[in-house]
Amino acid sequence: MTGSLLAFALFALVVTVVPGPDMLLVLRNCLRGGRHAGAATAVGAALGSLVWAVAAAVGLAAALQRWDAAFMAVRLAGAAYLMLLGVQALRALRAGAGPSAPAAVEPGAVSTAQALRQGVLSCVLNPKVGIFFVAVVPQFLPEGHAPLAATLLFGAVDAVIAASWLLLVAFCTDRLLGWLRRPRVARALEGTAGGALLALGAATAVEATRA
Repeated sequence: MTGSLLAFALFALVVTVVPGPDMLLVLRNCLRGGRHAGAATAVGAALGSLVWAVAAAVGLAAALQRWDAAFMAVRLAGAAYLMLLGVQALRALRAGAGPSAPAAVEPGAVSTAQALRQGVLSCVLNPKVGIFFVAVVPQFLPEGHAPLAATLLFGAVDAVIAASWLLLVAFCTDRLLGWLRRPRVARALEGTAGGALLALGAATAVEATRA
C-alpha cells in the first residue's frame, strides 16, 4: 500500500504543478486580495478536489461520465464560470485604465470568503478532476484493499498535495506583492489572467459541444 501511495503522490504532484485555472485564480486573488485571499483560493481548490474524490469513491463521477447530458452540463457550467471570471478580470482591467483609476490594484478587492468560494467552484465545476480520479486512481489501487477506502485515501493525498503547492504559490506571490502591484505590472497580470481564464472557458465549451 505504501508503494502505491507514494507512486500516486508523485504522479499527482506532477499533474498539480502544471499551470491551470486553479493556479491562475490563486495568482489573481493574491494580487487583488493579498496573502489570505490567495491562501483561501488554494484551500478552496483542494476542497473541490476532495469533493471529486468522494464522488469518484461512491461512483458518482463514473456515472456522470457515462451520462452524456449531465456530463456536458457540468462541463458547460464550468466553462461558463471560467469565462465569467475572465470577463470580470478584463472589466476590472478596463476600469483601471481610466483617467480616474487608482495607481495600483487596491488590496481587499477580493475577500477571503469570496476567494474560498471561487477556489471550490473552479475545481468542482471542472469534470476533468473527476475523470482523473475515475481513470487514474484505479491504476494505483493495491490489491486486497477496499476500493472505497483506498480512493478516499488517495483523494486526501491529492488534496493535501494540491493545497501545499497552491499555498506555496500564494506565499511566493505574496512576497512579491510590492512589485506585482505596480500599475504596469498589475495591469499586465490582470489582463493575462483574465485572457487565460476566458480562453480556458471557451476551449472547454468548444470541447464539450464537440464531444
